[in-house]
Formats: sequence, C-alpha cells, structure tokens
Amino acid sequence: MAPAQEETDAEKNIQIWKVKKLIKNLEQARGNGTSMISLIIPPKGQIPLTARMLADEYGTASNIKSRVNRLSVLSAITSTQQRLKLYNKVPPNGLVIYCGEIITEEGKERKVNIDFEPFKPINTSLYLCDNKFHTEALSELLESDSKFGFIVMDGNGALFGTLSGNTREILHKFTVDLPKKHGRGGQSALRFARLRDEKRHNYVRKVAEVAVQNFITADKVNVTGLVLAGSADFKTELSQSDLFDNRLQAKVIKIVDVSYGGENGFNQAIELSAETLSNVKFIQEKKLINAYFDEISQDSGKFCYGVDDTLKALDMGACETVIVFENLNIMRLTLKSADGESTVVVHAAKDAPNKDHLLDKAGNELEVVEEKPLLEWLAENYQSFGATLEFVTDRSSEGAQFVRGFGGIGAILRYKVNFEQLVDESDDEYFDDDDDYI
Repeated sequence: MAPAQEETDAEKNIQIWKVKKLIKNLEQARGNGTSMISLIIPPKGQIPLTARMLADEYGTASNIKSRVNRLSVLSAITSTQQRLKLYNKVPPNGLVIYCGEIITEEGKERKVNIDFEPFKPINTSLYLCDNKFHTEALSELLESDSKFGFIVMDGNGALFGTLSGNTREILHKFTVDLPKKHGRGGQSALRFARLRDEKRHNYVRKVAEVAVQNFITADKVNVTGLVLAGSADFKTELSQSDLFDNRLQAKVIKIVDVSYGGENGFNQAIELSAETLSNVKFIQEKKLINAYFDEISQDSGKFCYGVDDTLKALDMGACETVIVFENLNIMRLTLKSADGESTVVVHAAKDAPNKDHLLDKAGNELEVVEEKPLLEWLAENYQSFGATLEFVTDRSSEGAQFVRGFGGIGAILRYKVNFEQLVDESDDEYFDDDDDYI
C-alpha cells in the first residue's frame, strides 16, 4: 500500500472515531423541556434561509407558556444563531450544529454548543427542538462507503468495475481472441502450444496494465480492496504474475470462481464476495494486529506496549504505527505543583480512585489543571510525531488479545528501542489505580 493511501485511510478512521465519540456523548445528553436543538444543513443549503427560519422559530418560542422552558428554548435558538453567523456559506460537506442546555451527572445545567463540517457530505436537512439531540443522520455517515475494484477475466475478455455501497460502475472492458486448446492441422503441437501460451501471457499482461490505469490514481490505489473473478485459471495466473502491480496485489481480498464473463460475471462476483466486502475493516484490523504480533514473536525490538513505553517511543519519533483500542479508558492529567512553578503529566484509568489526589514527592497535593482522554490527545497530536494512528476494536480474537494482554495500546516502531536503558528525563509517568506518588 502506498504511504499516501495509508495516510488517507488513517485520517478517515480518525474522523470516524471522532464522530462515533460525538454520537455517544450526544446520545447520553438529556435536557429540561424542549431546549436541545439539532440543526443539519446539506451541502447546497442556504445560510440566509436557515437564519430566517431560526428568527421565525424565535418568534414562535416567545409564546411558550412555561417561563423556564421558554427561556431555555430562546437561549438555545440564540446560541444556534450565533454559531450560524460564523459561516458565510455552507461548507462543501454540509453543516451540523447542536446547541442546548443539558443536565450533567451531578445534576447541574451545562451549555453545549457544537458546530462542525462532517468528514463527508451529509445529504440530510434537519431542524428539531427536543429534550434530546438527534444523531441518526450522523450515524449514517459511519456506514461504509468504501469502493471496491473488480477484475473479471475469462477466455473471451476482461471487465474492470467498481462497487461502492449499492452503486456499481463498469470502468472498462475489452474482448480477446485466444486460441482454443486444440489447433487445426498444418502446425506442430509444440508450435501451437507455444503460440497459445504467448497469447495467454500477452492477455494477462494487458489485464495487468489496464488494472493500473483504472485502479491507481496519482501513484496510489483508489479502491479499498480488489476482487479477482473468472471462469478459468486466468484470475489465479494474474494474482501470481510478476506483471501484476505490487500495490494492487497487496489489495486483493478475494479470488472467486464465476460461471460467466462480462457483466453477468461482475454481478455474480459481487454476490460471491459480499461477506468478504462487509468484513474488510475486520480483515484490515486482523492484518494490522498480526503484523504487531509478528514483531513480538520475532523479538525484533521494533515494538512496544503500554502507555508509558508507547509515549516514550512517540516522543523519540520512533513510532511508525500507534495502535489503540477505540474505547481505551485512560485519562491524561496535567497537574500543577503547589507553588504553581511546575507542571507534570500523568496517565490514569478514568475510574482510578486516587487520580484527583495525586501527591508530589514532598507529599503536597497536586492540582489538576487539565483532564483529557488519552485517545483524544493522540488523535490531535499523533501527526506531529510523524506516526500513523490506527484504532482497533475487541471484536476479533486478535483485537481482544491486544486489549486484554497488552493494555489496548502499543506501537510498531521504525527501529529497535531498548526501553530498559532509556533514562526517563521527563516527568511523564503512567499510574495504576493504586499508585499514589509522582
């Protein structure tokens, strides 16, 4: 896989993780009365029209009889109007705004004002004022829009197509005239076999060349995975051929036998590979974690696990790929000393009983000045360390082993690092639930 493509995929996965996290937080939020506004404007929507609609809503809300509810709704509409003023026009992918007062776990009221452009076009128009935020349209963004390439080969020709969601597209097709297995008289069997092999070889070469033209754009593969299909052994020949581009070879996720060539073969190949296509994220995850486990089994030294070692390696610029469990429950705490002159950073489980009462070596209590999930910090900062960030689940056996056995965080390194010899010059430490001192 080309590095640029990896970067794009990693970026997309981080955007998906952020939206998942936002949905989770928004779904848990509840408010008093109908003071929580969900507003979605599609890519070609008009800001002035939405502003006018909000002004009308403000007029209507002024008539709400309950004073408390009226003030909450008017406040939420005002916040939404202010957020809208930040935009001259609707961004290319549309605009999502959530405003309102929510009740926190402690029973206090807190204002929520969120506005953002989604990572891909959101073709929904929505305005709702309710006692909860509506996230259904955001959930649709998470549905896979991965594009898969298909190469269908048989003795009559080849077809190149793509499938994205329910949309299939034929990119190119050509026919070929190959000699049958038996020649008519007039030439030796050896000569006939040689000519036949040569034509088959040229056919495979042409398919390999056309595959590059269709599935590689600006030096990177433009599909998530490739399916090779055919009614003879051409597809196998292609997959093993030196003529087939290495970048495309790495993307082959399934080879299927079909009874037909052309469009019928394309349709049949889609049906036969449906399960593999739906599991492609799962397959990529298994591949990634297995590559990590390979480094460990080879004792290459080009791996690390646990918060402490992973952050040390990140700081050194040694991390090539940081792998984290998407629900990692670790907080990053920035603490200030009693004299206010120095700060330290520690990492503790979210539910660690002592994390709000950490002491320095002199026994003085440290003040928490910032508390942030480590996942969030990594998503914001990983690029500045020259690393790639990959989120994994615990739904595959490999993922579950990574979470249980390695703490849900680790990295594949660019070079060997001896952590035992590393002198920790920073104050960055990892604390378990029962650690008391910095």
